[in-house]
Amino acid sequence: MPVKIRLQRHGKKGKPFFWIVAADSRAKRDGKFLEKLGTYNPNTNPATIDLNLDNAVQWLHNGAQPSDTARAILSYKGALLKHHLDGGVRKGALTQEQADAKLAAWLEEKANKVNAKKDGLSKEQAKAKAEALKAEKAANEKRIAALAEAEAAKVAEETAEEVSEEVSDVVAEDAPATEETNEQTEA
Repeated sequence: MPVKIRLQRHGKKGKPFFWIVAADSRAKRDGKFLEKLGTYNPNTNPATIDLNLDNAVQWLHNGAQPSDTARAILSYKGALLKHHLDGGVRKGALTQEQADAKLAAWLEEKANKVNAKKDGLSKEQAKAKAEALKAEKAANEKRIAALAEAEAAKVAEETAEEVSEEVSDVVAEDAPATEETNEQTEA
């Protein structure tokens, strides 16, 4: 029975979520599997990978062939490196302690890279949020200034109307007086 390490798709449409499984190569993609080795969530940045390293390496020792994507995931998490180092231990090229030290150093370096990427992403998000807040504040100030200007124009217009009404009232009061003076001059 040829065994493959491959991905099994789960999740809803547009939001994939994968199980990393060891399965018979003749089984359906999402069908029967021998063992679940971990999960892979490509929806997060960076992608979230949870892998049982020892079980994955054991399947590699037993001859399981990973698919292309599963090979990339196993390489990313260090399973292929551990498989390679275990081969060196079996051949006597290095001791188990040396292999464990190399694997631990590699895993620590990989974890530092991932943390650096996460920090960079969070800094970019914070910077983008600050720029959006600054733009929003500028737009609010511009809107407030426009409202104040409109209010000032409205007050000036109302004042002008009141003044014109007062002037027309004064003119209306003076108009009968001028008519009387006109009548007196005519007589």
